[in-house]
Amino acid sequence: MRRLCVAFLVLTLAGCAAPSGEPAAGFASPKIAGAYIPLEGPVFLIFEGDAAAVSLGGNIAVTNAHNANLLEAKSVIGKSTNYDILFFHTDKATVELPTAEPRIGGRVTAYGQGTGGALRKAEGVITRLDAPVEALCHKCEVQSAFTFEGNAGPGFSGGPVLDAADGKLLGIVFGYVDDSPGKRRIMYAYTMDRVLAELDQISRKLPVDRD
Repeated sequence: MRRLCVAFLVLTLAGCAAPSGEPAAGFASPKIAGAYIPLEGPVFLIFEGDAAAVSLGGNIAVTNAHNANLLEAKSVIGKSTNYDILFFHTDKATVELPTAEPRIGGRVTAYGQGTGGALRKAEGVITRLDAPVEALCHKCEVQSAFTFEGNAGPGFSGGPVLDAADGKLLGIVFGYVDDSPGKRRIMYAYTMDRVLAELDQISRKLPVDRD
């Protein structure tokens, strides 16, 4: 299995520090704008201070677990055991986008954060639906992701991947691989089915509020 550059880190591996996306004047629709949540924090060494999250409605949002340092600890609901997924509470998470399943050859748009909080976007085409990703621990399950060609990368971590035709939410970005110089970057994302399944598992483990 291939080693990924998580989209939040600038690693010393070849290609991992290449520019990410292109400037975006705005979102494709007001609803997408309402569901997008920028994450910002201090920059430390190789760690960037920009990432993104997506509203699931009901004041719940999702991002990558490796973005935890950009969140207040008290806001965190929980994180997945097997996937790089974390859920948190925020007043910004009030919009819930319609979701869809990715399909081979489908055109997508991803959004992320650039330097200084500038909105970035990347457009691409879905290339695979069942790409295996190395397990997070020796007891963890092998992860599964869909991939698309697109010039996203640092700052896109946890950001939305949307169907370019209708704006439906297909998943969230979590990593990328550069095949070789001159070739387009391969982005890795979790499907919304996976995201919602992980939220369900975490919710079942939370204490019941009896007030």
